[in-house]
Amino acid sequence: MTVRTGSHISVSFLSLISALTLAACTTTEVDFQGEGEGFIGSGAPVQATLETPSVGTAGQDAADDPAIWASKGAPVMVQGVSTPGFVAGTDKKAGLYIYGLDGSILQFLPQGLLNNVDVAEGLSVGGKSMVVLGASDRSPTTTGVTLFLYDPANTASDNGVRLWGHVPTDVVEPYGFCFAQVGTQLHAIMVGHEGEVRQFTLDAGADGKPVTRELRRFDIGTISEGCVADPATNALYIGEENVGLWRYGLDPATGAARTLIQPIAPDRIVADLEGLAIITDGPARYLIASSQGDSTFPVWRVDGTAPVWVGRFVVTEGAVDGITGTDGLHALSGPVGAAFPEGLVVIQDDINDVGTQNFKYIDWRAIKTALGL
Repeated sequence: MTVRTGSHISVSFLSLISALTLAACTTTEVDFQGEGEGFIGSGAPVQATLETPSVGTAGQDAADDPAIWASKGAPVMVQGVSTPGFVAGTDKKAGLYIYGLDGSILQFLPQGLLNNVDVAEGLSVGGKSMVVLGASDRSPTTTGVTLFLYDPANTASDNGVRLWGHVPTDVVEPYGFCFAQVGTQLHAIMVGHEGEVRQFTLDAGADGKPVTRELRRFDIGTISEGCVADPATNALYIGEENVGLWRYGLDPATGAARTLIQPIAPDRIVADLEGLAIITDGPARYLIASSQGDSTFPVWRVDGTAPVWVGRFVVTEGAVDGITGTDGLHALSGPVGAAFPEGLVVIQDDINDVGTQNFKYIDWRAIKTALGL
């Protein structure tokens, strides 16, 4: 495995000052700061294996964020289809898609203006171990987090993902969302458009309905979205879109203390900083980010005391078209079905070659090879 060593990421003094200045004055999103929409920066090339159909909202910025779940045992049933797992993907104008690991549409839930989605397993609801999905929701009547359940033990032909409930919030525009398994507790973290963070526990009450308790709230500063937790190192990574990548403590007792891992800078992250995901590979864990402004994907190794820069990859044309302008992404260690024995990375594609936006599936082995991991 080849990585650059060292506990700190080197950036120029001018880049750092520029990032901090931007943090103080930016109040609107800045998309595609490279050389125009569709510009692709430098990075190790990889190719996607397959893709989903276009989301149903035609001609709009609609597909946003995916989440992957895979059965650790026998295949499961989703709407009459036997599958080793599924990918949830948001259409932020219309609802939630459930895709097979082959990219096919298994289910669509018209649940409003969902933005970011995440998935967790093992939550006990009514005495059953359930898979729970959560999504930030910007719908006027359900602003907050919308929750879904999936019963992997149910073999009925009509089994599928179903609406569970809503968690209201005082945040005007919920944007980012991620789960974290902290000991025996399931934590949920919602990031507001203007950087408001709400962290709470999620459980099921005796009546089977969701029960939450707020643990912490703090402000990031400006527009933020992507978040991902690494409980093993007590880390919560959040992307401040036009400023950079922050590492917070996952423990609510750490408050708003944070470390800037990487400011916006050429050849590292080009605004907007969007999705974040972590994938485990043996003893190593890697953080993958979406540098939307130059359509690249920066990677750090994060299982040590501090993140270590690895490099960047880009997704070029192959069996399907390449990836540009990504919003959300997700990663899961393998095996994820027979086609992805070591892991799967799913990435939103802003400029799809046919139809509207969609999601691309990439074999983790291809990324490992490209980066020399």
